[in-house]
Amino acid sequence: MDKILTLPDTGAHVLSIRAKAQVFHDPASVEVLETVELVAPSGATVLIVGDTGTGKELLARHIHEKSGRGGPFVAVNCGAFSENLIEAELFGHEPGAFTGAQGARAGWFEAAQHGTLFLDEIGDLPLAMQVKLLRVIQERQVVRLGSRRPLDIDVRLVTATNIDLARAVAAGNFRRDLYYRLNVAVVHLPLLRERPDDILPLARHFMEMYRIRLRLDKVDISPQARQALLDYEWPGNIRELENVIHYALIVSRNGLIQSGDLRLHKSVSGVHDRSAPPPEQEISGILPAAIRSLLDTGHPAIYEHVEETLVRQAFARCNGNQVKTASLLGVSRNVVRALLKRFGLLNGAARPVESELSKI
Repeated sequence: MDKILTLPDTGAHVLSIRAKAQVFHDPASVEVLETVELVAPSGATVLIVGDTGTGKELLARHIHEKSGRGGPFVAVNCGAFSENLIEAELFGHEPGAFTGAQGARAGWFEAAQHGTLFLDEIGDLPLAMQVKLLRVIQERQVVRLGSRRPLDIDVRLVTATNIDLARAVAAGNFRRDLYYRLNVAVVHLPLLRERPDDILPLARHFMEMYRIRLRLDKVDISPQARQALLDYEWPGNIRELENVIHYALIVSRNGLIQSGDLRLHKSVSGVHDRSAPPPEQEISGILPAAIRSLLDTGHPAIYEHVEETLVRQAFARCNGNQVKTASLLGVSRNVVRALLKRFGLLNGAARPVESELSKI
């Protein structure tokens, strides 16, 4: 029988939007599970690399369960807090440490004492906080905001990211020393479309879960619907599959899910025409020519203009969503937030800008 990982019913200490189930049937995911179960008892810091919605937190929980640690599992999304609050959230604070800090409060490191702290989207951590996190990892002590007394901690650290941290280091957006501290045991979690043998087992799991919630009798899925699930590219990974199955159960009739019941938006999935050249080839051909033409115009402040145009167009394309903009540009949300602030885009909706590039 396939191994299935699911989230517990409680939402305590979980500050992330997560995939709710993970199966290991496809050879690619079986290999991931084998790696995780080898790493788990070692106590080493683990970095899980995978796209949004692939189930990174589920792997982190499994690492904790197999580690033998007696403390709790605490999950924190590094992009869920403002830069002003992240230090107090992670390390805690004393009364009067800042406006509104009326009492002492333990941070997430203290909450995870003798257990595992999972820092999701570690690439969103501001640079100033990266320095402090590095010190905590090295010294195994935290100092609450507003205090000078260090507190010893015994915490297993598991982190996750959906961006290329090595590229972020090269771009100056992530500290090299922290990257090496986190990059001890690395687990690469494939996209759902890269482990196709997991799709139908996951679909069956979600069918049963929502069938019970909706108080439905036995529901099956037609061969055409099964094939449609296998043919789809799943840009939203496991989370999208869960939503598709939930909707299909609601609209299905006579206890059978048909292909027409599946809300698969291929037109907006971001899937490229397989007959078209890869995006890298398109960029390598178009971008140099566009830049040469722009340089020929003698446009002042070209670098700033190109950067602002790129950010504005990406932000507008993503309808003002910072997370999607960061994913589209291949940088962390922290970097996107800084750029949006610099270009005055945080207080209003982004709008496409007319640039020299658009005239080329």
